[in-house]
Amino acid sequence: MQTITRIWWTARLAALDFVADGRALAATEFAVIVPLMLVLFFGTVELSSAVAIDRKVTLAARTLSDLTSQSVGNVTDSYLQNAFTASISIMTPYDATPVKATISEIYVDSTKTATVQWSKAATIASGATQAALTTSSRNAGDTVTALLPATLLVAKSYVIFSEVSYLYTPSVGYVLKSGVTMSDVSYTRPRQVSCILYPPANLPASNCPTP
Repeated sequence: MQTITRIWWTARLAALDFVADGRALAATEFAVIVPLMLVLFFGTVELSSAVAIDRKVTLAARTLSDLTSQSVGNVTDSYLQNAFTASISIMTPYDATPVKATISEIYVDSTKTATVQWSKAATIASGATQAALTTSSRNAGDTVTALLPATLLVAKSYVIFSEVSYLYTPSVGYVLKSGVTMSDVSYTRPRQVSCILYPPANLPASNCPTP
């Protein structure tokens, strides 16, 4: 009987010593907390970058439409290339390669139907300092009434319409492995003339096409 009692007390004391032993407690807590801290840290970094890029996309769209609308009557490929380059450069210090930008002039006719007059797109290659003009997905004559807010559907008027998108891929892509596309648009009226011609035609700015 004494042997059984002695064994029981020995086991009980060993269990109490094990519970009271805190030598590995800090290491255990650290191992549990570190993954959560890393997730919070990288999540904060990625969210901050995403918010900053989204803001820059908005600024790029506004800059592109603003620069184009300031033309004195017609625009050349060189003018548009510079406008695209200036707007895309706003993405610095972030990589500008994922940027896709489009600028279009839209005419609203007497029935308040909006159609594309001309459109041009641009991208920027990795390491390039100048944007490269490309074919726009919008074609002259396309009806785009739904793209304009109701307040801009003024009969017999022109609108400069810019579109900028950016494919954001997180550095730590465990959740968003394919990235997320951020985009924004901007609308401005031609500043100094009724419309802006492209490609340049042998017509004064007052002779704007009015389909």
